[in-house]
Order: sequence, then structure tokens, then C-alpha cells
Amino acid sequence: MEIFGPVIDDETRCIHYHTEKDIIAIKFACCERYYPCYKCHEEHAQHPIKRWHQSQFHTRAILCGHCKHELTIHDYMQSSCCPQCKAAFNARCANHYPIYFEM
Repeated sequence: MEIFGPVIDDETRCIHYHTEKDIIAIKFACCERYYPCYKCHEEHAQHPIKRWHQSQFHTRAILCGHCKHELTIHDYMQSSCCPQCKAAFNARCANHYPIYFEM
């Protein structure tokens, strides 16, 4: 799976967010490319962010950087860790949901 933007390791951490729990990448609805965060997308994509509509929350658009399992948006929003490998996700990412998802 190709991750776009300034990724700093093989678990999808980037120059903006790189704590132990920053291990997800998001497939953006506008370009269907995985980026570690909205800042990476803003800096490297040549278009504005398009948010996922609620009717699309069944789409596999979240990648666990630890095991590479793809989660649906709904499953991701309901989880604190990867359902496949149990790696913990950063709970503070929820603060950015309105950037990625229509709430």
C-alpha cells in the first residue's frame, strides 16, 4: 500500500504526527490516496480535501500502519485499537474527524 506525503517510518507516521500511537493513514475521498494526516495532504496534493459522506462510512479507508489491515471508517471511529492486531490508535485523532468525515 503506497502512503503519500512525508512519511518517516513503515508504520505511517509522518513529520506532523509521530507518537507511538500515530499509526493510521487515511484514504482521502478526493483522490483515493492514503496520507498519514490532513497536513500531509494539504502540502502534497494539488487539490482541496473532500470529506467522506456519512453514507460512505462502510468504505475501507483507514489503514493500520502496524499490520496494514484496512478498516471501514465506521469501524475506525468505533475503535481505540486495530481489530486485527490490537495496536492502539491515538484517541486525539478524533479531534480531526470533521476534516476527514462529514459529521
